Amino acid sequence: MSLPATLLVIDDEPQIRKFLRISLCSQGYHVVEAGTGREGLAQAALARPDLVVLDLGLPDMDGQQVLRELREWSAVPVMVLSVRASELQKVDALDGGANDYVTKPFGIQEFLARVRALLRQAAAATSPSGGSEPLLRVGPLSIDLALRKVSLDARDVELTRKEYALLAQLARHPGRVITQQQLLKDIWGPSHVHDTHYLRIVVGHLRQKLGDDPAAPRFIVTEVGVGYRLLSD
Repeated sequence: MSLPATLLVIDDEPQIRKFLRISLCSQGYHVVEAGTGREGLAQAALARPDLVVLDLGLPDMDGQQVLRELREWSAVPVMVLSVRASELQKVDALDGGANDYVTKPFGIQEFLARVRALLRQAAAATSPSGGSEPLLRVGPLSIDLALRKVSLDARDVELTRKEYALLAQLARHPGRVITQQQLLKDIWGPSHVHDTHYLRIVVGHLRQKLGDDPAAPRFIVTEVGVGYRLLSD
């Protein structure tokens, strides 16, 4: 018998969470709750839910930001559940990685039908190897994409935002070459795709902090004239 699907509900209204918990549990789902964005991101990393129900109006951070951070390391289906009903809000959420958008107030039967549809889509798209992992290890190097932490030999490594962004981008595609232009576009923006000196400087600083010798790399390999790749175990 297969395990019940786990749903994470991120909403700051206790009555909404209670209503959804009762409704979802009655259908056999396992429900995890969070009342803030940060708590929701932590629960997403710990509980590894099959679907996230996300409110946009959270007390500590906007739901759009939660969605952006979640999409940095997870492809879990996300259903936005919000009082924000404008077309622009819906487009922003869907462009930001949401899979569906339901406005409050909502009918519970339609909501449950949408949940079933998203779970079916996710099951159909799941490969035998599973989705992207939030934690990657390369020898003594550990990169936690969910918690945005990097450690070497079990000790935290302090990185700048650009250094972390570069390492995280490589970690999402271990063993694959990421071109210089793609890294520059993703980290610095489309107007900097030719500023390769930015990339060389950050890679140099990152290697120094990781104790990585470019002549005999343990972690980051330079593909001359093309880009960089992160070695994978």
